[in-house]
Amino acid sequence: MADEIAELRHAIHREPEIGLDLPKTQAKVLAALEGLPLEITTGRALSSVTAVLRGGRPGPVVLLRGDMDALPVTEETQLPYASTVPGVMHACGHDGHTAMLAGAARLLSARQAELPGSVIFMFQPGEEGCAGARYMIDEGVLDAAGERPVAAYALHLSSQRLPCGMFSTRPGAMLAAADQITVTVHGRGGHASTPHRAADPIPVACEMVTALQTLVTRKFDVFDPVVITVGSFHAGTTDNVIPDEATFLATARSFSPESRGALAELVPRLIGDIARGHGLTAEAIYAAEYPVTVNDADEAAFAGETIAEVFGTERGERAEFPLAGAEDFSLVLEQVPGAFVMLGACPPENDPLTAPTNHSAHAVFDDAALADGTALYAELALRRLARA
Repeated sequence: MADEIAELRHAIHREPEIGLDLPKTQAKVLAALEGLPLEITTGRALSSVTAVLRGGRPGPVVLLRGDMDALPVTEETQLPYASTVPGVMHACGHDGHTAMLAGAARLLSARQAELPGSVIFMFQPGEEGCAGARYMIDEGVLDAAGERPVAAYALHLSSQRLPCGMFSTRPGAMLAAADQITVTVHGRGGHASTPHRAADPIPVACEMVTALQTLVTRKFDVFDPVVITVGSFHAGTTDNVIPDEATFLATARSFSPESRGALAELVPRLIGDIARGHGLTAEAIYAAEYPVTVNDADEAAFAGETIAEVFGTERGERAEFPLAGAEDFSLVLEQVPGAFVMLGACPPENDPLTAPTNHSAHAVFDDAALADGTALYAELALRRLARA
């Protein structure tokens, strides 16, 4: 099946789609599942696909999830199956996740008679900032088989850090919480030659950007880390005009409820204090997005044992630290115990330590990892159902 899984991934990669509405990707998934003994439903508020495989023997339910959406990135890989959509790219490996999950559906369908329970295959749009998991939960994905899953698993490809075929997971916090900070500084525009007659919002906004970094190092425990990165800053239209306002967007990452709560309180206060200190006003909106992705200790241990037994102990690692990325699979794990597992897909010609990262226009994911990911999805479901 490896070639067919890769072909599906390439087809999805050529036609990437962003957000919650992925009609072409949904159609490819439905075509890949055609003929399998699955109960299939599609989303109402998003182009999701939920497929339920009911085993030939009674038992519990396990959920497997794969996300399907791409990113607003212009691809620079020069791959033969590179994106044909300007400004859109599968730079985070979700095309691979979708293909692996479809492959797992085929593997498990072939073993339907021996399956002691049911499997929910969750094909999810909108992971990249749209909280697609929340929409699918609201539309009943966790109850699609008639009862709540006893466990849920998700895999995620990495274009760097991990060698191709290496799995990585850990108990407890696996990924950070991610929140968005939106700041608008209101000044008073004027001529650039007479700034004393205006109220320039740009230097004040710049001061806020640097003050946020000081906040991180002086208000938070180094052993409960926090990251704030300003990724967008906009002000003005030309060189000789002081604008009326400046805006910037930032992401805040944290690993504990305490730090996340402190960020929500301290960031708006800091922004307001700096603005007032310069005689300006500012609005700071702190919007909670994805919570910490927390692996259940037992399910993370079970995933690690499965990896060791199927692939060998040298193919899995217990991650020493969580990653500062974020995931809306965290919303599933808030309701169902489970585990999030990383899978290295760095091509052998690249050094994992220096290879382009996920979200890069140059990120490349090796097809060689797809069969392993497909097999792990299937093994996790089979073994977890048999164990329950």
